[in-house]
Amino acid sequence: MVEYKSTLDGIFLSLANPTRRDILRRLAPGVQTVSELADHYDLTFAAVSKHLQVLERAKLVHKRKSGREQRVELSPTGLQQADKYLEQYRKLWEEKLDRLEMFLKNDK
Repeated sequence: MVEYKSTLDGIFLSLANPTRRDILRRLAPGVQTVSELADHYDLTFAAVSKHLQVLERAKLVHKRKSGREQRVELSPTGLQQADKYLEQYRKLWEEKLDRLEMFLKNDK
């Protein structure tokens, strides 16, 4: 359980940063090189690489070397863990909204 909690902490800390969320958005269509990603930001290549390291530790992206380039792609592992955690709250809010809907229908 402790490992699961620390993994979730890493995932949510990674997602708390707008640059890292934007990197994930840019990777959604498919694989990109670190250079291609870095071109979109007013950051040094090293800064973008550090953001990618944080995302990789959280299992949100996967990097692999292809010749001289580092190719980056989304990894579903981290997002699946976050989704599993958030599911319990999703159900709670859906139940509350269902009760509100019933109340409003009956109140008319």
